[in-house]
Parts: sequence; structure tokens; C-alpha cells
Amino acid sequence: MSTAPLAAPAADDPRIEILVNVSKGETRAAQLENGVLQEIHVQRDAAASVVGNIYLGEVQRVLAGMQAAFIEVGLERAAFLQISDMVRRPAETEDVSPRIQNRLSQGDRVLVQVSKDAMGSKGARLTTDLAIPSRFLVYMPYTPRIGVSARIENEQERDRLSASVSTLRDDLGLTGGFIVRTVGDGAPHHALAADMRFLATVWADIVDQSRTIAPRSLLYGDMPLPIRMLRDLLTPEVAAVTIDDEHAWRQMQIFTQRFAPEFTERALHYTKSVPLFSQYGVEEAIERALQPRVPLRSGGFLIIEQTEAMVTVDVNTGGYVGTRSLEQTVLRTNIEAAATVARQLRLRNLGGIIVIDFIDMVDAEHKERVLAALTAALDADPAKTSVSAISPLGLVEVTRKRTRDSLQHLMCANCESCGGRGFIKTGETVCFAMFREMSRLVQMRDARDLLILASPDIIGLLLDELAGVFHEVCADTGLGVRLQAESLYTPEQFDLVEL
Repeated sequence: MSTAPLAAPAADDPRIEILVNVSKGETRAAQLENGVLQEIHVQRDAAASVVGNIYLGEVQRVLAGMQAAFIEVGLERAAFLQISDMVRRPAETEDVSPRIQNRLSQGDRVLVQVSKDAMGSKGARLTTDLAIPSRFLVYMPYTPRIGVSARIENEQERDRLSASVSTLRDDLGLTGGFIVRTVGDGAPHHALAADMRFLATVWADIVDQSRTIAPRSLLYGDMPLPIRMLRDLLTPEVAAVTIDDEHAWRQMQIFTQRFAPEFTERALHYTKSVPLFSQYGVEEAIERALQPRVPLRSGGFLIIEQTEAMVTVDVNTGGYVGTRSLEQTVLRTNIEAAATVARQLRLRNLGGIIVIDFIDMVDAEHKERVLAALTAALDADPAKTSVSAISPLGLVEVTRKRTRDSLQHLMCANCESCGGRGFIKTGETVCFAMFREMSRLVQMRDARDLLILASPDIIGLLLDELAGVFHEVCADTGLGVRLQAESLYTPEQFDLVEL
């Protein structure tokens, strides 16, 4: 591993590290702050994200009632474009809402960019407001404005960047607009110029290809995950980017030498025999992030449940009883839970509607302190969030922008036994359902002899704890029954076969 000295972060700043693990078919990137996992990104070759890709699409169907259209871009499912995600034409005013049927017709060719990956049964989400990122800038060929990331707070620096970009755009004769990214804070004029020339070249190539290429074709694809981590996350606050693959490390070296030479020495090649993620405790942290229960240092815990409609978080004091009053115990647990919830939402990449059930508080000031703690913790989240007031029932509603699948959806599948419910029927419930089915067969089909196939546990119940009830059912129905244990059957599965 390289031993080049690194610039030390300020005493009050967290030490930020990025770890990249490359394996066959999968690349994972972890962002750590002071050794604690904050974010995990996973890219699998068979299911890589297409967000940011630009396609020459073909309109499959226009839905006037929904003001949307299905666009074929060459993905597994047709993608979805809403009128609100289309760039307004110069003749269209803000006072009059455009109609999609006046903009698109079946068979039209249209340049589109994926803004959200396909999730579940829904196709990818598209936009015609194209955006092409580079190290410091984002180029928007159809939008004339110049903007600066809100995370760059110094007004003088914001003014300098805005003026510099505006001058460069005019000098290069470019149309469209630019946004200065957060990493552009302090970027010199010549670096911004290099980025702008690079983006102009990329856009010219896209336009040239769109004139000759067949529809449903990819015109521009985003960078691989290791390079994307450098482009999006490498700031002066990042102490090191460590990767365990030599080929990817050399690509990172080339990228930093070209676009951020001052950070080249921070791209480190990990060569130890202990796996990188195991060395830093990331593997264990990922496993914990897939569990519903999250312990708190005070002794309390959270229960995080992800459903199709929303995410629910339940805060519990657990074994923590405090040393003073009950109200102080509740306050401390809730404040600790607020910070933990913010980190877990980011780590698990949970989006949409999140409902947090804090422990009931009586004191209005305590409620405000908990809400302030939650809001402050969420401020560090790159995803857009909003927080509602605490309801009379002690519930807080949070919305978090959903940009990709959650960690659970990415790494887990529904249990075959329970169908994703998170629970299965008890053996007794299954057996009594079986008894009812036996009676039904006798009444409906005058069955006489049956073969019962079920899991070994169910067969065991019929021969042990429920043997008396089972024999009574057989006597009442007059059935002759043979039992057969099937190791491949789930605990809820059984079959009754007439002999």
C-alpha cells in the first residue's frame, strides 16, 4: 500500500475514507466517517445502474390522460416520461401548461436521460432535461441557467464561481447552462475551463451520434463505480480512497492525474491478505444494516421495518432506565435515536415516506429538542429530506428522495416460506387447515384413502403433539391416511393426494 503523506483534516472535521472492493461481477464502495460506515454503494455487472445514461429513445405510447409516455430505450421494460420531466420549448410560457400529446407522437425519436432506475414492476424514469457531469461541473445543454451547489456557502466563492463559469461559456461559444458541483469549491479558473471543454466535446459527440444511430440505442453511459466515487465524493475532506484491485487502482490514478492531480496520492492500493471490507469492519456493518433491530448505546433500540407503502421506525428504551427522571430517560433515548435514524436511512438508502414513532414525551421543549436533533442529523444526508412536526401521537413523518433501490431490496429477496411477510404460520395453524381440508374432501368427493405430503416438522406434529386430534379427525371422516415427509416442502405447504 502506498505510504504517501496525506493532508490532515481539521480537528473538528470527521475523517472521511472511501473503500472500494472489486470482485468478480460486483464492485462495492463504502464511505466511512471516523471509521463508521455511512453509505454503501453496490454495482453488479448483471444489474448495473443506468441512471445518467443518455439514449435515443422511440415513443411507444402516449398516455394523454396521465400526461406521460412510454419510451423504448433498449432496456428490459419500456421507460416512463412525464410531461413535468420535459424541457419547455421557447414558445411555451409558464402560464400555459404544455400537453404531452402536442409534444410527442408514437414512433417519434427523442433524446432522453435516465433519472431513476427501474424499481420492482416499474420501468426506469426519464427526463429530456439532459445533464452531463464532470469533475467540477454539470452541463445542461437545454437549460440556460448557471447555478452553484447550495453546499458551497461562502458568498464570495459562489460569486467567483458563477462569474468564472459565465465568462468561460461565452468564450467557448457554448449554449446551455452549467451547475458548479460541491467539489468545485475553490476550483481554479483553468480547471473549470478544462472541465467545460471536456463536456463540450462529450455533448458534440452525443449530437453527432443521434443523427445517424438507430433508435433504442445508448449514446452516453456513466463511469464505472470506482471512478464515479472519485468524481462525486473526492473532496479535500476525504483522507484516502483505498481500493483492493490493481487494475481499477491504476484507472483511478489516471483519472486523478488528469482531473485532480492534487489528490493522486490519496488513491491507495490495498494489498494485505485480510479482505479490505473485513479489515475495516464493513462486512459486519452491512450485515447489521440488513437486520430490523438497531441497538442504541444507551441500551434502547430501534425496529426498522420496510414495506411497500412506507418505512416505519419504532423507538424503544429497552433495558435503559436512566439515573434520573423518566422524562429525562425518554429525552436522552429519543435524541440518541434521532441521530441513529438519520444514519440508518442513509446507510440503508431508505426513501419515500418514513414514519418515526418516538417514545412519548410530555414536555414541549423536549419535543423541540428531539426534532432539532433529527433535522440537524439529516442535514448531512446528500439526499433531499423534509421533516414534519411531532404529531400528538408522538409520530414524525420524514420524506427522503428515493434515487435507487434500498440496501435490503438490492441484497435480499423475499422469503420463499413466508412470501416476504416476515412471518409464517405456526405448525398448529397449518395442521388445523389440513384437518379442514380433509373434511372438505370427504364431503365434496367422498374420498376414502389419502396420502398427506408435508414438511418433516408438520409430520412430526401429526405424530406427536397433535396425534390425538389427528386420529379423531381420521375416525370422524372415515379416511385411511398415509403420511410422507417431504424435506423440500416449506412449513406452510402440504398436499392431500387421493389414493
